[in-house]
Amino acid sequence: MVEEDTPVNDARAEVLHRIRRALTDVPEDERPEDVPVARDYVRGTPPGVDPAQAVKLLAERLADYGAAVRLVPEAAVARAVADALEARRAGCVVVPRGFPHAWQAELTPERILTDDPHVPVAELDRTDGTVTTVATAIAETGTLVLDGGQGQGRRALTLVPDYHLCLIRADQIVNSVPEALSRLDPSRPLTFISGPSATSDIELERVEGVHGPRTLEALVIV
Repeated sequence: MVEEDTPVNDARAEVLHRIRRALTDVPEDERPEDVPVARDYVRGTPPGVDPAQAVKLLAERLADYGAAVRLVPEAAVARAVADALEARRAGCVVVPRGFPHAWQAELTPERILTDDPHVPVAELDRTDGTVTTVATAIAETGTLVLDGGQGQGRRALTLVPDYHLCLIRADQIVNSVPEALSRLDPSRPLTFISGPSATSDIELERVEGVHGPRTLEALVIV
């Protein structure tokens, strides 16, 4: 075992030695893809579990992280979006290309800033927020995943403005991370969001809004 006061270069040598030792029984011509890796993860809703539990769990996890969450029926989405922005006193928000028109029906045109062509970062910073959809959402971890698809836009739209209103359909919610990854294209720009942007220093002092919006609000459409 490497002692705590071992020089860095010796510790590095010890790590490399352990790796080589662990690989002694591996044939020299073997490639990583030659050895199948079992990926028999649990997918879908476990037997006996109500699918509605995933919606409830996601809402609970997001709330734990400090996000505001509301369950909204499909017929009331447009009103819920308008109410959320009015409560925020948001005068102008960015709405990405592909965001459903029906969901923005109660917003006046002057309140909507489209990102086509791309809005400069300085102007994004002056907006009151952004409204997007998601690619999927993970109940167990309370995570929203965006992949830059329709209604989500480029990453800057959800990293620069201080407020993010995110709409999630119930059928987009999965239970686990493996199930979410099976729905995603790894070649796309994936962004994983678990609550408002936050970090902490060595003294565990929480600071919000360092690399993303300080306020996250989610509307779960049931």
